[in-house]
Amino acid sequence: MKDYQKQFLELALNAKVLEFGDFTLKSGRKSPYFFNAAKMLNGGYLHHLAECYKEAIIDANIAFDCIYGPAYKGIFLGSIVSMILSKDGGEYPLSFNRKEIKDHGEGGTIIGNNPSGDVLIIDDVISAGTAAKESIETIRDLGANPKIMLVGLDRQEKGKSDLSAKKELETAFKMQVISIIDLDTLISYSQNNAEYEKHLDNLIAYRDEWGA
Repeated sequence: MKDYQKQFLELALNAKVLEFGDFTLKSGRKSPYFFNAAKMLNGGYLHHLAECYKEAIIDANIAFDCIYGPAYKGIFLGSIVSMILSKDGGEYPLSFNRKEIKDHGEGGTIIGNNPSGDVLIIDDVISAGTAAKESIETIRDLGANPKIMLVGLDRQEKGKSDLSAKKELETAFKMQVISIIDLDTLISYSQNNAEYEKHLDNLIAYRDEWGA
């Protein structure tokens, strides 16, 4: 595990972004863990969170023209990543969507200039891939290229087939999907940490049922 991955995982645990228990996901699947990046907004975490995303971008050696943050988690994630990249001289236009069309003021569903060129989508998590497809289709409809998606956590779950949601997106849209951590990372961390070892069997069972 790389330093920025360990930092991200420990940030998520300390901020209770990552919790263990009995959860029902949007997909209807029952999960022994849940990831909610919005809890990073409770204070003291955003700079370190942005650093983790920046290090993941550097590590992946990716190039892009602008950043798109899907509502709602992607709005603040895209914003802090755009800000921290600008400190190093990177100028990446940022845009995000609103859930409902606005018919006055700037109108439309996009806040900021429409995405153009190669787009980096930044979000918190990928599960079944449904929300990701909505963002990708929005960007393509605007004439831009959804080249890369970067998320904090890849749950490594099946999409609508036996392929992972990540692989489905990469195959269908000819794009790259990367994550800071994934379910395998979480399992490995739990195996080597006495405090979280008690969750290991449930995590492995979940991977066996829904993993791809």
